Amino acid sequence: MTKNRSTSTERGRIQISGFDSDHVTERDPLSGWTEESGRATQSRWERAWSRFKRNRSAIIGLAVVSILALLAVFSRPITVYGLTVQPFSIAPYDPTTILYLSDPTVSIYDSPSTSHPMGVDGSGRDLFSRILYGGRYSISIGFVVVALTASFGMVYGAISGYYGGWVDEIMMRIVDTIFAFPGLILALIIVAILGGGYWQLVLAFSLFGWATYGRLIRGEVLSIKENEYVLAAKALGARDRSVIFRHIIPNAMPPLIVYATLNIGTVVIGVAALGFLGLGMPPGTAEWGTMLDQTRETLIQGPDGSIPWWATIYPGAAIFIFVMAMNMIGDGINDALDAQQTGVGQEGGD
Repeated sequence: MTKNRSTSTERGRIQISGFDSDHVTERDPLSGWTEESGRATQSRWERAWSRFKRNRSAIIGLAVVSILALLAVFSRPITVYGLTVQPFSIAPYDPTTILYLSDPTVSIYDSPSTSHPMGVDGSGRDLFSRILYGGRYSISIGFVVVALTASFGMVYGAISGYYGGWVDEIMMRIVDTIFAFPGLILALIIVAILGGGYWQLVLAFSLFGWATYGRLIRGEVLSIKENEYVLAAKALGARDRSVIFRHIIPNAMPPLIVYATLNIGTVVIGVAALGFLGLGMPPGTAEWGTMLDQTRETLIQGPDGSIPWWATIYPGAAIFIFVMAMNMIGDGINDALDAQQTGVGQEGGD
């Protein structure tokens, strides 16, 4: 009787040959999964950051951008509505001070020296102080423009790709119309109409700069919205807004982050180009492109027959170093996030 009972209890079991349950229990955790916590110890963003940190060129670029940003912030005190929020001053001189008016030993286009490490410009102002302070304009415009354009383009592209049909058709034809004109030409027209200035430049590069982000996100959304988790959210009655912002956009972010990082350098170059053409910040402003415009004659010959190379080399070098560092960061982010998409190298090295 006991034998029959034992046989009946084992009758319905499925046995698989070649399957070792002990091996599954004892194997190393995969992708950070731990049985104790019941969840992955690292998210995909944490794994991407871990991979990014192993990219030496990306870390160097991040360090350079951080140093330039800190130098710009602490170059001169910052006062908001009469209240000093940043009292430090790294720059030895005020960027607008004409030095030869108070110091007879200083003249225009003085070469680099211990008291003026980058020399003096054609108006008798210290170039080192102006380049440090000028980072506030060039760097901040780049980040502000990208923040505005990426935010609007992300929402625009997500709506277009999610709803599709005639909504997508109309919204993409607007994008096509914007792409029919070069971005720098559109920015130049806007600045020519509104005049030069900080917020005028931000508007000039933001008004149509979102189009690329919109098309990029739209393409990602078209593929993501067919995934099972999106269809499941719809079946459970989730609102369109919840589906877009909680399920679709977070999974469409990697290409947007890469493009936004690279686009910061593009915006800085565009602002410098308008400044070099005399259409950027007002004359005399310590913005890198405007500084190049004010010293363009030094590319040929100085007042005493010499060529004061420092007047153009240092502002140009500041633009080059910042843009190059941003490109290194963008490449590093692209490698880290691409590895998360393809699943390559998540546990190994570079």
